[in-house]
Amino acid sequence: MMDNPEAAWTYHEATKHSYSSIRSQPHFLDWSNQPLPFKIYPTLEPMPLPGEVRQSGIAALSAMAESIPAETNAAPDLEALAQLLFLSAGITRKRKYPGGEIYFRAAACTGALYEVELYLVSSGLANLDAGVYHFAPAEFGLRRLRAGDYRRVLLEATGSEPAIAHAPLTIVCTCTYWRNAWKYQARSYRHFGWDNGTLIANLLAVATALGLPARVVCGFVDARVNRLLDVHAHREVAFALVALGHAAALPPPAPRRISPLRLETVPLSQREVDYPLMREIHAASSLDSAEEVERWRGQAPFRNFPPPAGPTVSLGPGLLQTVPLQPLSDRQIPRDPIEQVILRRGSTRKFARSPITLPQLSTILDRATRGVPADFLDSPGAQLNDLYLIVHAVEGLSSGAYFFSRSRGVLETLKQGDFRADAGYLGLQQQLPADAAVDIFFLADLRPIFERFGNRGYRAVQLEAGILGGKLYLAAYAQRLGATGLTFFDDDVTRFFSPRAEGHSAIFLVAVGHSAKHNP
Repeated sequence: MMDNPEAAWTYHEATKHSYSSIRSQPHFLDWSNQPLPFKIYPTLEPMPLPGEVRQSGIAALSAMAESIPAETNAAPDLEALAQLLFLSAGITRKRKYPGGEIYFRAAACTGALYEVELYLVSSGLANLDAGVYHFAPAEFGLRRLRAGDYRRVLLEATGSEPAIAHAPLTIVCTCTYWRNAWKYQARSYRHFGWDNGTLIANLLAVATALGLPARVVCGFVDARVNRLLDVHAHREVAFALVALGHAAALPPPAPRRISPLRLETVPLSQREVDYPLMREIHAASSLDSAEEVERWRGQAPFRNFPPPAGPTVSLGPGLLQTVPLQPLSDRQIPRDPIEQVILRRGSTRKFARSPITLPQLSTILDRATRGVPADFLDSPGAQLNDLYLIVHAVEGLSSGAYFFSRSRGVLETLKQGDFRADAGYLGLQQQLPADAAVDIFFLADLRPIFERFGNRGYRAVQLEAGILGGKLYLAAYAQRLGATGLTFFDDDVTRFFSPRAEGHSAIFLVAVGHSAKHNP
């Protein structure tokens, strides 16, 4: 797994979109077989969670850009736990349609299919006994799967990760294959990272607002965590952990044996279609022992490999090749609190072709890229994904293609011109990226990532893209703008931004602008 990332390359190449692949392999949705949006344990009664949303008073643009120092002693009570769950995976609105009802959640998700499930592994918290719980969004409650403190199981599974060792609470994020593959087929494994990431972006921001240290953990023994949750790994798999809070004491010894629960769950559909490519890349990127996790995490921290400079772009006399960002200061930023911003966030369905300002765009980029507390990003300022932009309507910035240099705080001009038609084509021939004010593409050089992290690097790069994408959403909506995540024609994106992006792979896309329908 560590030394031969062939499986990751195979999956990535096999799931690329192109103009011809979309037309030669059409996929029609079987609405009569649409999966349930919730995991339901019919034999377990949910324990209701407090329903009132606390008002932290912390500005969204501060909460999403900052984190609490790792060794700050703090533990969530039941009300804080409810806040964390509601604002990351809770149901925030419903919409009726002729065939039924759609439940929209706090974080963006591809196709509103919500394949990410949340489980809690907790010590005894205020008003919550130690145990392993499943979060039930439909009832807004917890179902207890195991009684007792099982945190030591996670500590051993993560190779003694310090954040897990001292966390009174760890949230385990799983992904369910069929719930997303019903629409997106084998490409859904990419979506696991995107959708898990947008959820974690909310979770991290709310944790900061509540004064809780948080850390994303991608390295763990997969089978051991799956066994603790008692998930059927053919259908549902642990994808990421988020350690929350800090306590000085280490967890008690783990039970010698984790007994299977064999709890009944309601089938998602009458029938499920298997896409072996997803299970193959997950198996190839799995870690099998605590020793392997320690080796995976203990290698040299990932450091950015800057993309090749490419030839100098001739822009004519008097035109700058770089544009400094103009982000708003802490004193200037909108003060809308994180709770309000998450609750009004949606995925824009139509953009108005009206401009945003350079300070707005600068603030989005600045606040979204101040770092992610994750076990695969130990080096300060490290980031797996690079951001490339197609600018259509930003006051103070010429229309064109740009590379965002985080280290310099500037946008480097790649080419100037009106590229709305190009953006619409690159975004799978959709109108949204053509109408947006700016399209932000995530590209990554997978070679050094796979060299450092093996096949599991594919999980990490997609997860980071989702987290950064979720932060872009929050930063846009905090400024009363709209945003939406989109898919793309992979190789065409790379070609458009080349030669600067040569050798890089398209990972994610977020379009930003004014929603055609006013957001309250």
